[in-house]
Amino acid sequence: MSGNPFEVADDSPVYVISVAAELSGLHPQTLRAYDRLGLVSPGRSSGRGRRYSLRDVLLLREVQRLSQEDGVNLSGIKQILELGAELDRARRMLAEMTAEIAQLRAELESTRAVAARLAGLVRNRAAGAQLVPVRNLGSSRAPVDPVPQHVPPVTSSPPASSATNSSAANSGASTEERIK
Repeated sequence: MSGNPFEVADDSPVYVISVAAELSGLHPQTLRAYDRLGLVSPGRSSGRGRRYSLRDVLLLREVQRLSQEDGVNLSGIKQILELGAELDRARRMLAEMTAEIAQLRAELESTRAVAARLAGLVRNRAAGAQLVPVRNLGSSRAPVDPVPQHVPPVTSSPPASSATNSSAANSGASTEERIK
């Protein structure tokens, strides 16, 4: 709706049977018969009175046209209306599926683009390039290796003997210095 509080949707049940009969050019008794036969089933008010929508009135006019001008009996009209409703449902479903297919195609293209980019990165990695480039922090510094190739284990317990201390002293650096 466009925001107008007096605007009514085409399927809003607003017309009492006498008004719907006048708008459709049919007798109220005919509308009751069509309702009993299931040709045009209006909404109901809280007091169980029939309330017809604009869509119902247009459907009543179509029933009258098929009966009067085309000579179709009520059973045939019911089948025509059911097939028309089925066609409308199929069209709506087709429109929804078409929209979903378009969305899935766009997602597929996006996924293919990402896959192609990743494949290029993997090929470059095989050629010696890094998957994640590491920036230099300064022009005089060497590139930072994010994962050191060899890190000696750090022990939390103190050395067991003085021989271990002497071997660390002989190597010229403590365990902590070697980690750095």
